[in-house]
Amino acid sequence: MKSPYDTHLDRNKANYQPLSPVKFLVRAAAVYPNKTAVIHGSKRYSYAEFYTRSRRLASSLLNRGVAQGDTVSIMAPNIPALLEAHYGVPMIGAVLNALNIRLDAAAIAFMLDHGEAKVILTDRMFSSVIEDALKIASNTPLVIDIDDPLDQSGELLGEMTYEAFLEEGDPDFSGIPAENEWQALSLNYTSGTTGDPKGVVYHHRGAFLNALGNTISFGLNPQTVYLWTLPMFHCNGWTYTWAVTAACGTHVCLRSVDPALIFPMIEEYKVTHMCGAPIVLTMLIHAPSEVQRNFEHGPIEIATGGAAPPSAVIEDMEKMGFRVTHLYGMTESYGPSTLCAWQSDWDDLEGEARAAVMARQGVNYITLEDQTVMDSETMQPVPADGETIGELMLRGNTVMRGYLKNPKTTNDTLAGGWLHTGDLAVMHEDGYIEIKDRAKDIIISGGENISSLEIEEVLYKHPQIMEAAVVARPDEKWGETPCAFVTPIDAKSGLDEAQVQAYCRENMAHFKCPKMIIFSELPKTSTGKIQKFVLRERAKAM
Repeated sequence: MKSPYDTHLDRNKANYQPLSPVKFLVRAAAVYPNKTAVIHGSKRYSYAEFYTRSRRLASSLLNRGVAQGDTVSIMAPNIPALLEAHYGVPMIGAVLNALNIRLDAAAIAFMLDHGEAKVILTDRMFSSVIEDALKIASNTPLVIDIDDPLDQSGELLGEMTYEAFLEEGDPDFSGIPAENEWQALSLNYTSGTTGDPKGVVYHHRGAFLNALGNTISFGLNPQTVYLWTLPMFHCNGWTYTWAVTAACGTHVCLRSVDPALIFPMIEEYKVTHMCGAPIVLTMLIHAPSEVQRNFEHGPIEIATGGAAPPSAVIEDMEKMGFRVTHLYGMTESYGPSTLCAWQSDWDDLEGEARAAVMARQGVNYITLEDQTVMDSETMQPVPADGETIGELMLRGNTVMRGYLKNPKTTNDTLAGGWLHTGDLAVMHEDGYIEIKDRAKDIIISGGENISSLEIEEVLYKHPQIMEAAVVARPDEKWGETPCAFVTPIDAKSGLDEAQVQAYCRENMAHFKCPKMIIFSELPKTSTGKIQKFVLRERAKAM
């Protein structure tokens, strides 16, 4: 028998509209047309101007034959053009592909071909690598140059400049609303892996919801001043490109992550929020004393992702006037998907005890359906004992559609109705998860599992160590042993291998201590993640 609720209560335009983050800008421009939306050097754009520029971009792309489902690539640092592309491109149903600005020509060429880019917007700072990429690529997109007054170091490659391109567009263009919220919105290539990167496809619904999750979790509001220390190309800026606009806050653009720029900008613009990988926190902590500032308007909220920041880093940031929120996510989950939600009974915790609870990855975002830690073979949840290790898995509306043109890997990654993260974690009694390692980063020595993160946590507490990374090194007797790569705060400090090993033996079980200490700079991805696969190869060769 048919339910009465299934009769004469159909979906129609009055009660259903596909969710899309583009609508955030439409609303912000209507509610706060004169409010400063974007700051870039001496430039200021109101929300009305931000919306108009995005509409011009959308109209110009449409006039050049870009249609729903076509890819528009952009190679740019955190500047207004990249922010505008997050609205102008999906405004016509096209798919935004924000390129990693640290990649070489071969990688860029692969992405232009794989994503079938119809247009590439490129900041002239990167004209050399883009020129080389276009020579390699079989695809021939329309090239538009972004001629940013703050950096005009490169040549002009394209048919015209970005500003001239905008002039072709209609400032009153109303856009083409998404027909389906499952429609592709953006294409983000994974970083830090070997081989060809995977193209992660986002949809309008997921971006809308994850942006609102950020807004709620990070306390964004119309008074928010957000400094762009996080690359906008990384998971679309963890969807903060849309979240800050949803909150009607102010975007402060930043071409490069430099403490000498960051500290005065925080002071001048009264920055309230920022994000970054743990490396950004480390840079701020170890900035020269003449660069560092004390802020009267704090605390400044800073969200960090990836591996848990060492407790020493959290403590040092708090001393400087920052309040750290630890997030977890991956490209496949639109960036942040879990957070370490603060509990009132933690208020009285101090020092290491406080940092220990803050370093956990925590609970799922309000916009994520569920998270769990399971045995990846049996697909059964592990006990919530804080000890039993399993694989962290996620599911919900903020999980990717899949990998472009890669059905097998898509099916494997989403097998059993869960996103398999590849991260090893425990579930605590209170429901908070804590990542212990990447599956590939766990060290098995003499049959014992050793967490590289646990060793790194100890190393970061050493007063003379700025950065540390631990990987497995093949060993004839033990199978594997820990090998530590260390960057001292001061290269002239005289810190040596024997001193570091002695420190480790004093602070952890001896079987966990690194058998080899190597002093060097740590290789990183453009998003600040340490490239452990590079270090593993180095360790293997020694």
